[in-house]
Amino acid sequence: MKAQSGTFSSVTSPIVTIVMPIYNGEKYLEGAIKSVIEQDYSSWELICVDDASTDGSAAIIAQHAKADPRVLHRTNERNLGLPATLNRGFAEARGDFHSWTSDDNILRSNMIAALVAKMEDEPGLDVIYAGYSVIDDAENILRYVPPPPIKQRWFGNPVGAAFLYRREVTEKLGGYDEQLFGAEDYDYWMRAAHHFQMAPVDVDLYLYRRHEHSLTDQRSKEIRQLVSKVLLRELDHVDDKTLRAKALVQRILSDWYYFDLKLLGRAFASHPSTVLKASPKLAVDLARAIWHRIRS
Repeated sequence: MKAQSGTFSSVTSPIVTIVMPIYNGEKYLEGAIKSVIEQDYSSWELICVDDASTDGSAAIIAQHAKADPRVLHRTNERNLGLPATLNRGFAEARGDFHSWTSDDNILRSNMIAALVAKMEDEPGLDVIYAGYSVIDDAENILRYVPPPPIKQRWFGNPVGAAFLYRREVTEKLGGYDEQLFGAEDYDYWMRAAHHFQMAPVDVDLYLYRRHEHSLTDQRSKEIRQLVSKVLLRELDHVDDKTLRAKALVQRILSDWYYFDLKLLGRAFASHPSTVLKASPKLAVDLARAIWHRIRS
């Protein structure tokens, strides 16, 4: 990986490291980088890792790295994907606290300050995560997403887009799983929950952009399958059969388009009565899925 302008020796040791993986992100990249630079909190480094982009991303990063020594420009020789790019960035992290953000999203100006203050006030916490607003392509706010308690992790990714965690988490977990591109974050938090204290902060600190070129929209089917894989792995360690069945039923009901009969079978085997209680909703979703396949 090439190292460009913005050397580590040019700034004092930062308290926070933020990694920004970038791939052909020129459309929104300027705003994403500025949202870090304009933070109320100043002791940070932003490691921008260009994952072999073919657009103008490199020039935008270079401009900011030249203007602000806290912005570091790194480039993968070839496209490695999101998890590997995150790992490249965190391999150089110097901060005591870690986070990452996407090249099309925006940190609210008080995000780092608020999360660092929470961590310093509660040294027993290892991972904290906040609420965020979903925005459209034009940055219109569509809705606020509050952070659920960590016990809800069986029913979806509770951590969301705005978070901060201690360096010890990075060191213990050994990075993001490069075989789970698209579900690497859910896997990371599920593994973290085995070892660390995690808690939500119900404050809107981030703007999460949904648009037709976003990774979530482009690879929804594959990501869904990978998330299910992670969930099944974690449920193997759960003795509560009712919880296992509820988690699987919720997974099935989360998207009728990808109705999963294999998950339904596992849920029924774990706790039949839980599946039977949800049978009206399951029947509707199954009928919709079958009707869609017949018509398409």
